[in-house]
Amino acid sequence: MKKIATIITDFPDKFGVPRQSGRVPSLSGKIVFEPEYRRNEAVRGLEGYSHIWLIWGFSEIESDGFKPTVRPPRLGGNKRVGVFATRSPYRPNPIGLSSGRLEKIDLDAPDAPVLTVSGADLVSGTPIYDIKPYLPSSDCHPDAVGGFADEKVGYRIDVDFPEPLADRIPTGKREALRGVLAEDPRPSYQNDPERIYGFGFAGYEIKFKASDGLLTVVDVIAGD
Repeated sequence: MKKIATIITDFPDKFGVPRQSGRVPSLSGKIVFEPEYRRNEAVRGLEGYSHIWLIWGFSEIESDGFKPTVRPPRLGGNKRVGVFATRSPYRPNPIGLSSGRLEKIDLDAPDAPVLTVSGADLVSGTPIYDIKPYLPSSDCHPDAVGGFADEKVGYRIDVDFPEPLADRIPTGKREALRGVLAEDPRPSYQNDPERIYGFGFAGYEIKFKASDGLLTVVDVIAGD
């Protein structure tokens, strides 16, 4: 397969990225096509759709061969299930699938066309292999059952983000960051109340602790 585009997001690394697309709608990403595919006519008609599918590659994962079972973080990291019953990145072919709301198609940018999507769950620089329109008539199944993934589908953690620290983040990024923190970026099997975790977001390093259902931001450090 050929890489057709790259997505640019606020996440330089995979830690902190929401576990599924659409969980934090205020997150934004830009899809920039490779020169070979920068043809405005290639996206003609896409403006008629509200959402799109992204088929992409787990570029941050190094695989050491096929393993039939994995340990999903949402099951505490200590229970094995079949790899094909999960969305784990450790797969025979490291391919990801995400849906996102199509917010804008810029046909006048220097590297047009550029697509802006919201709700993206991808590390910045992730290769995109294909883009397809989302069809609610066939892609939406309201009666679908989500298996063990449904057990924590509504989980959120309370967030204490002291105002002096929040003020260090650009206004337009604060809502998205709060959404990311409410998702509780920690692996489910880590519950050390004294441990300070950190992840990159929009050029900042976000430091936090968590215990008893409360996540507290302890520092925000601007990047170099």
